[in-house]
Amino acid sequence: MPIAGNIGGVGDAQGPDSWFKALPIITRYWFGASLVITLAVNFQIISTYSVIYDWQSVQNKFEVWRFLSCFLYIGKFEFNTLISLMLLVQFSQRYEQGGPFNTGAGGGTADYCFMIMVMMVFTLLSYPLTLMIAPIPPIFAKNMVYGVLYIWSKRNPTSQASIWGISVPSIYLPFAYIAMTVFMGGNPMDMLHGMAVGHLYYFLADVVPQVQGKDILVTPQFLIDYFGVGQFQAPVAPAAPASGTATPGVQRMGRAAESAASSSGGHSWGTSGNRLGRE
Repeated sequence: MPIAGNIGGVGDAQGPDSWFKALPIITRYWFGASLVITLAVNFQIISTYSVIYDWQSVQNKFEVWRFLSCFLYIGKFEFNTLISLMLLVQFSQRYEQGGPFNTGAGGGTADYCFMIMVMMVFTLLSYPLTLMIAPIPPIFAKNMVYGVLYIWSKRNPTSQASIWGISVPSIYLPFAYIAMTVFMGGNPMDMLHGMAVGHLYYFLADVVPQVQGKDILVTPQFLIDYFGVGQFQAPVAPAAPASGTATPGVQRMGRAAESAASSSGGHSWGTSGNRLGRE
């Protein structure tokens, strides 16, 4: 399946390390964690069963990490897994930097983090209902990716994307991916599940406030306190002092030591004596 446009500068000459660090914070940690978990499972460092969603293991063995790990394992090594990772970076970055739906933090990073949390809850709650329609595996990374893609298309309906060099309005992009998946013989149920969850979030975050004048989804204050209002900006460390230049604290300590030595009554050796060999 082709991907739409450039993948957030992955092909730039600055190198993969600089490219990764330049990603916005939610996209960076989501992509990094997904890559680590996917590689760990494929290299058999951890088992597939240990990362999938299994309510009985959570309830009986208290394996609570499954609430998170099932959203990070993309799948076995295959072309669709690579495409899903690329789509994760591309559309998560676009949505995070382009201004998410404002649910209390000015359309910033805190709102995007809250959106991810809400979608995870919606996905887990709707999974038993989805199984009544069609079987889908209990891993939801691709569901989340296509949910974010759907919400991005709703947030930016007039933007343009390209598939195989063909320009597609963003509002139709999710359905174009579904059509291609079916055309290539794939199962689109995880995509449909993710888009349904994305539509539910879009309805509660944007449609209901405009129509009913009520805010159903409100970003928690602890997320706003951490990420701030608007896009998150990492704190900048103070510049190191120039070589040979003492910091004010060091200067003050040096002066205090000199003052203590002079007031202690001790002799300052060599300050007033004669050089050897001279009278």
